[in-house]
Amino acid sequence: MNILNELNEIQRNPYEYTAEYKKSTNRKVVGYFCSYTPEELIFAADALPFRIFGVNERIHLSDSHLQSYCCSLVRRSLEDALSGHLNFLDGIVFPHTCDSIQRLSDIWRLNLSFAFHVDVILPVKLNSESAREYLTDIISKFRRDLEFVLNTSISDELLKHSIITYNRIRSGIRRIYELRQVNPDVIKGSDVHKIIRSSMMMDRNLYLEKLDEIVAELEAKRTDKSTTKRKRLILSGGTCSHPDIYQMIEEAGGVVVWDDFCTGSKYFEDLINTDVDPITAISERYLNRIVCPAKHSSLTGRAESLLEMVKKNKAEGVIFLFLKFCDPHAFDYPYLKDALDKEGIPNMLFEVEDQLPSEGQLKTRLEAFLEMI
Repeated sequence: MNILNELNEIQRNPYEYTAEYKKSTNRKVVGYFCSYTPEELIFAADALPFRIFGVNERIHLSDSHLQSYCCSLVRRSLEDALSGHLNFLDGIVFPHTCDSIQRLSDIWRLNLSFAFHVDVILPVKLNSESAREYLTDIISKFRRDLEFVLNTSISDELLKHSIITYNRIRSGIRRIYELRQVNPDVIKGSDVHKIIRSSMMMDRNLYLEKLDEIVAELEAKRTDKSTTKRKRLILSGGTCSHPDIYQMIEEAGGVVVWDDFCTGSKYFEDLINTDVDPITAISERYLNRIVCPAKHSSLTGRAESLLEMVKKNKAEGVIFLFLKFCDPHAFDYPYLKDALDKEGIPNMLFEVEDQLPSEGQLKTRLEAFLEMI
Protein backbone atom coordinates (compact mmCIF):
# COMPACT_ATOMS: atom_id res chain seq x y z
CA MET A 1 0.00 0.00 0.00
CA ASN A 2 1.83 3.11 -1.28
CA ILE A 3 -0.09 5.41 1.04
CA LEU A 4 1.36 3.63 4.07
CA ASN A 5 4.87 4.15 2.72
CA GLU A 6 4.13 7.86 2.34
CA LEU A 7 2.73 8.13 5.87
CA ASN A 8 5.71 6.23 7.22
CA GLU A 9 8.11 8.67 5.61
CA ILE A 10 6.24 11.61 7.12
CA GLN A 11 6.16 10.24 10.66
CA ARG A 12 9.84 9.19 10.42
CA ASN A 13 10.93 12.64 9.18
CA PRO A 14 8.28 14.98 10.57
CA TYR A 15 10.42 18.11 10.68
CA GLU A 16 11.45 17.92 7.04
CA TYR A 17 7.86 17.31 5.98
CA THR A 18 6.45 20.18 8.04
CA ALA A 19 9.12 22.70 7.06
CA GLU A 20 8.50 21.94 3.38
CA TYR A 21 4.72 22.05 3.92
CA LYS A 22 4.97 25.48 5.53
CA LYS A 23 7.15 26.76 2.71
CA SER A 24 4.77 25.54 0.02
CA THR A 25 1.51 26.65 1.67
CA ASN A 26 2.61 29.70 3.68
CA ARG A 27 0.43 28.46 6.56
CA LYS A 28 1.33 28.86 10.23
CA VAL A 29 2.45 25.79 12.19
CA VAL A 30 1.59 25.49 15.89
CA GLY A 31 3.40 22.90 17.99
CA TYR A 32 1.64 21.21 20.89
CA PHE A 33 2.04 18.52 23.51
CA CYS A 34 -0.58 16.03 24.66
CA SER A 35 -4.02 14.99 23.43
CA TYR A 36 -5.60 17.49 25.85
CA THR A 37 -4.68 20.29 23.43
CA PRO A 38 -7.82 21.52 21.57
CA GLU A 39 -6.45 20.90 18.07
CA GLU A 40 -9.80 21.79 16.51
CA LEU A 41 -9.25 25.45 17.39
CA ILE A 42 -5.76 25.52 15.89
CA PHE A 43 -7.05 23.95 12.67
CA ALA A 44 -10.00 26.36 12.59
CA ALA A 45 -7.49 29.22 12.75
CA ASP A 46 -6.05 27.97 9.42
CA ALA A 47 -2.87 26.75 11.10
CA LEU A 48 -1.36 23.26 11.15
CA PRO A 49 -1.43 21.56 14.56
CA PHE A 50 1.88 19.70 14.96
CA ARG A 51 2.34 17.30 17.86
CA ILE A 52 5.89 17.29 19.23
CA PHE A 53 7.34 13.89 20.14
CA GLY A 54 11.05 14.63 20.01
CA VAL A 55 13.22 12.78 17.52
CA ASN A 56 16.76 13.79 18.49
CA GLU A 57 18.54 10.77 19.94
CA ARG A 58 21.72 12.61 20.87
CA ILE A 59 20.87 14.68 23.94
CA HIS A 60 23.35 17.21 25.30
CA LEU A 61 21.88 20.73 25.12
CA SER A 62 18.86 19.94 27.29
CA ASP A 63 21.02 18.41 30.03
CA SER A 64 21.81 21.84 31.42
CA HIS A 65 18.10 22.60 31.87
CA LEU A 66 16.60 19.30 33.03
CA GLN A 67 17.20 16.75 35.74
CA SER A 68 18.50 13.38 34.65
CA TYR A 69 15.23 11.76 35.78
CA CYS A 70 13.00 13.64 33.32
CA CYS A 71 11.34 11.40 30.73
CA SER A 72 12.81 11.07 27.25
CA LEU A 73 9.81 12.85 25.65
CA VAL A 74 10.57 16.05 27.56
CA ARG A 75 14.33 15.77 27.12
CA ARG A 76 14.23 15.06 23.40
CA SER A 77 11.64 17.75 22.67
CA LEU A 78 13.68 20.42 24.43
CA GLU A 79 16.82 19.17 22.68
CA ASP A 80 15.12 19.54 19.29
CA ALA A 81 14.01 23.06 20.13
CA LEU A 82 17.39 24.20 21.48
CA SER A 83 19.22 22.72 18.48
CA GLY A 84 17.00 24.64 16.05
CA HIS A 85 15.17 21.66 14.56
CA LEU A 86 11.81 23.18 15.52
CA ASN A 87 12.43 26.62 14.07
CA PHE A 88 9.63 26.07 11.56
CA LEU A 89 7.11 26.45 14.41
CA ASP A 90 5.29 29.78 14.65
CA GLY A 91 4.24 29.11 18.22
CA ILE A 92 3.83 26.50 20.90
CA VAL A 93 0.93 25.36 23.09
CA PHE A 94 1.44 23.72 26.46
CA PRO A 95 -1.60 22.06 28.03
CA HIS A 96 -1.75 21.56 31.79
CA THR A 97 -0.74 17.90 32.13
CA CYS A 98 2.11 16.30 34.08
CA ASP A 99 4.63 18.21 36.20
CA SER A 100 7.41 17.66 33.66
CA ILE A 101 5.44 19.21 30.79
CA GLN A 102 4.39 22.13 32.97
CA ARG A 103 7.98 22.85 33.97
CA LEU A 104 9.10 22.35 30.38
CA SER A 105 6.78 25.21 29.50
CA ASP A 106 8.68 27.50 31.88
CA ILE A 107 12.08 26.42 30.56
CA TRP A 108 10.87 26.80 26.97
CA ARG A 109 9.54 30.31 27.57
CA LEU A 110 12.79 31.48 29.19
CA ASN A 111 15.22 29.96 26.71
CA LEU A 112 13.49 29.95 23.32
CA SER A 113 12.03 32.71 21.17
CA PHE A 114 9.05 31.53 19.17
CA ALA A 115 6.45 33.99 17.95
CA PHE A 116 4.05 33.00 20.72
CA HIS A 117 3.78 30.73 23.71
CA VAL A 118 0.36 29.74 25.13
CA ASP A 119 -0.40 27.75 28.26
CA VAL A 120 -3.81 26.05 28.39
CA ILE A 121 -4.42 25.49 32.10
CA LEU A 122 -7.07 22.76 32.06
CA PRO A 123 -8.54 21.55 35.36
CA VAL A 124 -7.13 18.40 36.95
CA LYS A 125 -10.35 17.29 38.63
CA LEU A 126 -13.01 16.80 35.98
CA ASN A 127 -16.02 15.40 37.83
CA SER A 128 -17.61 18.59 39.14
CA GLU A 129 -19.86 21.31 37.78
CA SER A 130 -17.23 23.94 38.57
CA ALA A 131 -14.73 21.96 36.45
CA ARG A 132 -17.20 22.02 33.57
CA GLU A 133 -17.60 25.79 33.77
CA TYR A 134 -13.88 26.37 34.22
CA LEU A 135 -12.94 24.11 31.30
CA THR A 136 -15.38 25.90 28.99
CA ASP A 137 -13.93 29.27 30.04
CA ILE A 138 -10.35 28.07 29.46
CA ILE A 139 -11.11 26.77 25.97
CA SER A 140 -12.90 30.05 25.18
CA LYS A 141 -9.80 31.91 26.35
CA PHE A 142 -7.61 29.68 24.18
CA ARG A 143 -9.79 30.65 21.23
CA ARG A 144 -9.24 34.34 21.96
CA ASP A 145 -5.50 33.80 22.48
CA LEU A 146 -5.17 32.08 19.11
CA GLU A 147 -7.14 34.81 17.37
CA PHE A 148 -4.77 37.39 18.86
CA VAL A 149 -1.42 35.67 18.22
CA LEU A 150 -2.39 34.42 14.75
CA ASN A 151 -4.16 37.65 13.80
CA THR A 152 -7.29 35.87 12.66
CA SER A 153 -10.91 35.26 13.60
CA ILE A 154 -12.25 31.82 14.53
CA SER A 155 -15.95 31.91 13.76
CA ASP A 156 -18.39 29.26 14.99
CA GLU A 157 -18.81 28.16 11.37
CA LEU A 158 -15.06 27.60 10.94
CA LEU A 159 -14.87 25.79 14.26
CA LYS A 160 -17.79 23.51 13.40
CA HIS A 161 -16.16 22.67 10.07
CA SER A 162 -12.96 21.83 11.95
CA ILE A 163 -14.87 19.63 14.38
CA ILE A 164 -16.51 17.75 11.50
CA THR A 165 -13.08 17.15 9.94
CA TYR A 166 -11.67 15.82 13.20
CA ASN A 167 -14.73 13.66 13.79
CA ARG A 168 -14.19 12.08 10.38
CA ILE A 169 -10.51 11.49 11.14
CA ARG A 170 -11.28 9.90 14.49
CA SER A 171 -14.03 7.76 12.98
CA GLY A 172 -11.69 6.53 10.25
CA ILE A 173 -8.94 5.58 12.70
CA ARG A 174 -11.47 3.86 14.94
CA ARG A 175 -12.71 1.86 11.96
CA ILE A 176 -9.18 0.63 11.29
CA TYR A 177 -8.91 -0.45 14.94
CA GLU A 178 -12.26 -2.23 14.71
CA LEU A 179 -11.28 -4.11 11.56
CA ARG A 180 -7.98 -5.14 13.13
CA GLN A 181 -9.69 -6.20 16.33
CA VAL A 182 -11.96 -8.58 14.41
CA ASN A 183 -9.18 -9.85 12.15
CA PRO A 184 -5.60 -8.90 13.15
CA ASP A 185 -4.36 -10.15 9.76
CA VAL A 186 -6.00 -7.21 7.96
CA ILE A 187 -3.16 -4.75 8.79
CA LYS A 188 0.09 -4.89 10.73
CA GLY A 189 0.39 -3.14 14.08
CA SER A 190 3.37 -1.13 12.88
CA ASP A 191 1.24 0.19 10.00
CA VAL A 192 -1.48 1.28 12.42
CA HIS A 193 1.25 3.12 14.33
CA LYS A 194 2.20 5.00 11.16
CA ILE A 195 -1.42 5.96 10.53
CA ILE A 196 -1.91 7.32 14.05
CA ARG A 197 1.35 9.27 14.26
CA SER A 198 0.98 10.90 10.85
CA SER A 199 -2.52 12.08 11.79
CA MET A 200 -0.92 14.44 14.32
CA MET A 201 1.55 15.97 11.88
CA MET A 202 0.07 16.09 8.37
CA ASP A 203 -2.22 18.60 6.76
CA ARG A 204 -5.51 17.30 8.11
CA ASN A 205 -7.49 17.65 4.87
CA LEU A 206 -4.88 15.73 2.90
CA TYR A 207 -4.58 13.18 5.69
CA LEU A 208 -8.34 12.62 5.67
CA GLU A 209 -8.26 11.86 1.95
CA LYS A 210 -5.54 9.26 2.44
CA LEU A 211 -7.25 7.83 5.52
CA ASP A 212 -10.47 7.33 3.56
CA GLU A 213 -8.50 5.44 0.89
CA ILE A 214 -6.87 3.20 3.51
CA VAL A 215 -10.20 2.41 5.15
CA ALA A 216 -11.83 1.66 1.79
CA GLU A 217 -9.00 -0.69 0.85
CA LEU A 218 -9.16 -2.50 4.19
CA GLU A 219 -12.94 -2.79 3.96
CA ALA A 220 -12.60 -4.31 0.49
CA LYS A 221 -10.37 -7.12 1.75
CA ARG A 222 -11.97 -7.50 5.17
CA THR A 223 -13.01 -10.84 6.53
CA ASP A 224 -14.44 -11.67 9.92
CA LYS A 225 -12.46 -14.90 10.06
CA SER A 226 -8.87 -14.76 11.24
CA THR A 227 -6.44 -17.59 10.70
CA THR A 228 -3.99 -16.31 13.30
CA LYS A 229 -3.39 -18.28 16.47
CA ARG A 230 -1.46 -15.47 18.10
CA LYS A 231 -2.36 -14.32 21.62
CA ARG A 232 -4.54 -11.20 21.67
CA LEU A 233 -3.03 -8.35 23.67
CA ILE A 234 -3.81 -4.82 24.86
CA LEU A 235 -1.03 -2.22 25.10
CA SER A 236 -1.42 0.35 27.88
CA GLY A 237 0.54 3.52 28.51
CA GLY A 238 1.03 7.14 27.44
CA THR A 239 2.70 7.75 24.10
CA CYS A 240 4.14 5.02 21.90
CA SER A 241 7.22 6.00 19.91
CA HIS A 242 8.34 2.45 19.15
CA PRO A 243 6.74 0.89 16.05
CA ASP A 244 9.20 -2.02 16.38
CA ILE A 245 7.35 -3.23 19.49
CA TYR A 246 4.46 -4.44 17.32
CA GLN A 247 6.67 -6.58 15.11
CA MET A 248 8.47 -8.02 18.14
CA ILE A 249 5.15 -8.96 19.73
CA GLU A 250 3.94 -10.55 16.49
CA GLU A 251 7.17 -12.53 16.07
CA ALA A 252 6.89 -13.76 19.66
CA GLY A 253 3.39 -15.11 19.02
CA GLY A 254 1.15 -12.22 20.05
CA VAL A 255 -0.86 -9.49 18.36
CA VAL A 256 -2.05 -6.08 19.61
CA VAL A 257 -5.82 -5.78 19.14
CA TRP A 258 -6.35 -2.47 21.01
CA ASP A 259 -4.57 0.06 23.21
CA ASP A 260 -5.24 2.94 25.57
CA PHE A 261 -2.39 5.19 24.41
CA CYS A 262 -2.94 8.92 23.96
CA THR A 263 -1.29 8.20 20.61
CA GLY A 264 -3.93 5.51 20.12
CA SER A 265 -7.49 4.97 21.28
CA LYS A 266 -7.52 8.00 23.60
CA TYR A 267 -6.93 10.13 20.53
CA PHE A 268 -9.99 8.96 18.61
CA GLU A 269 -12.44 7.94 21.35
CA ASP A 270 -15.61 10.02 21.67
CA LEU A 271 -16.65 12.26 18.81
CA ILE A 272 -17.55 15.90 19.35
CA ASN A 273 -21.25 16.79 19.30
CA THR A 274 -21.96 18.98 16.27
CA ASP A 275 -25.46 19.98 17.41
CA VAL A 276 -24.46 22.28 20.27
CA ASP A 277 -22.18 25.26 20.82
CA PRO A 278 -18.73 24.15 19.57
CA ILE A 279 -16.77 25.34 22.62
CA THR A 280 -19.19 23.51 24.92
CA ALA A 281 -18.95 20.42 22.72
CA ILE A 282 -15.14 20.36 22.85
CA SER A 283 -15.29 20.77 26.64
CA GLU A 284 -17.75 17.90 26.97
CA ARG A 285 -15.44 15.55 25.08
CA TYR A 286 -12.60 16.24 27.51
CA LEU A 287 -14.91 15.77 30.47
CA ASN A 288 -16.37 12.48 29.22
CA ARG A 289 -13.33 10.69 27.78
CA ILE A 290 -11.34 8.23 29.86
CA VAL A 291 -8.81 10.32 31.72
CA CYS A 292 -5.05 9.99 31.63
CA PRO A 293 -3.14 9.68 34.94
CA ALA A 294 -2.57 13.44 35.03
CA LYS A 295 -6.35 14.01 35.41
CA HIS A 296 -8.91 12.80 37.91
CA SER A 297 -12.57 11.86 37.57
CA SER A 298 -12.94 8.85 39.87
CA LEU A 299 -10.82 6.56 42.00
CA THR A 300 -11.40 3.45 39.90
CA GLY A 301 -12.32 4.82 36.45
CA ARG A 302 -9.08 3.95 34.67
CA ALA A 303 -9.01 0.39 35.99
CA GLU A 304 -12.66 -0.16 35.07
CA SER A 305 -12.00 1.20 31.59
CA LEU A 306 -8.99 -1.09 31.10
CA LEU A 307 -10.92 -4.15 32.27
CA GLU A 308 -13.79 -3.31 29.93
CA MET A 309 -11.33 -2.85 27.06
CA VAL A 310 -9.83 -6.30 27.71
CA LYS A 311 -13.22 -7.99 27.80
CA LYS A 312 -14.74 -6.12 24.86
CA ASN A 313 -11.77 -6.90 22.60
CA LYS A 314 -11.40 -10.50 23.83
CA ALA A 315 -7.82 -9.83 24.86
CA GLU A 316 -5.83 -12.47 26.68
CA GLY A 317 -3.27 -10.22 28.31
CA VAL A 318 -2.06 -6.65 28.86
CA ILE A 319 1.40 -5.19 28.33
CA PHE A 320 2.13 -1.89 30.05
CA LEU A 321 4.54 0.20 27.99
CA PHE A 322 5.70 3.15 30.10
CA LEU A 323 8.26 5.84 29.49
CA LYS A 324 10.91 5.64 32.18
CA PHE A 325 10.51 8.40 34.78
CA CYS A 326 6.85 9.00 33.85
CA ASP A 327 5.55 9.57 37.37
CA PRO A 328 1.78 9.77 36.62
CA HIS A 329 1.73 6.36 34.92
CA ALA A 330 4.08 4.90 37.54
CA PHE A 331 1.73 6.03 40.31
CA ASP A 332 -1.28 4.45 38.59
CA TYR A 333 0.42 1.18 37.69
CA PRO A 334 0.10 -0.69 41.04
CA TYR A 335 -3.66 -0.30 41.22
CA LEU A 336 -4.15 -1.11 37.53
CA LYS A 337 -2.05 -4.24 37.92
CA ASP A 338 -4.01 -5.20 41.04
CA ALA A 339 -7.30 -4.84 39.15
CA LEU A 340 -6.03 -7.09 36.34
CA ASP A 341 -4.61 -9.64 38.77
CA LYS A 342 -7.92 -9.90 40.61
CA GLU A 343 -9.62 -10.74 37.31
CA GLY A 344 -6.93 -13.27 36.42
CA ILE A 345 -5.73 -11.26 33.40
CA PRO A 346 -2.01 -11.82 32.69
CA ASN A 347 0.02 -8.62 32.49
CA MET A 348 3.59 -7.39 32.38
CA LEU A 349 5.45 -4.07 32.44
CA PHE A 350 8.06 -2.68 30.05
CA GLU A 351 9.79 0.56 30.99
CA VAL A 352 11.38 2.17 27.94
CA GLU A 353 13.27 5.35 27.15
CA ASP A 354 14.04 6.82 23.75
CA GLN A 355 15.07 3.36 22.57
CA LEU A 356 13.75 -0.11 23.30
CA PRO A 357 15.84 -2.55 25.35
CA SER A 358 18.05 -4.95 23.40
CA GLU A 359 16.07 -7.07 20.96
CA GLY A 360 17.22 -10.32 22.55
CA GLN A 361 16.20 -9.26 26.05
CA LEU A 362 12.83 -7.96 24.89
CA LYS A 363 12.13 -11.04 22.78
CA THR A 364 12.92 -13.37 25.68
CA ARG A 365 10.56 -11.54 28.02
CA LEU A 366 7.79 -11.42 25.43
CA GLU A 367 8.07 -15.11 24.62
CA ALA A 368 8.04 -16.04 28.32
CA PHE A 369 4.97 -13.86 28.92
CA LEU A 370 3.05 -15.26 25.95
CA GLU A 371 3.87 -18.85 26.95
CA MET A 372 2.37 -18.08 30.34
CA ILE A 373 -0.97 -17.06 28.84
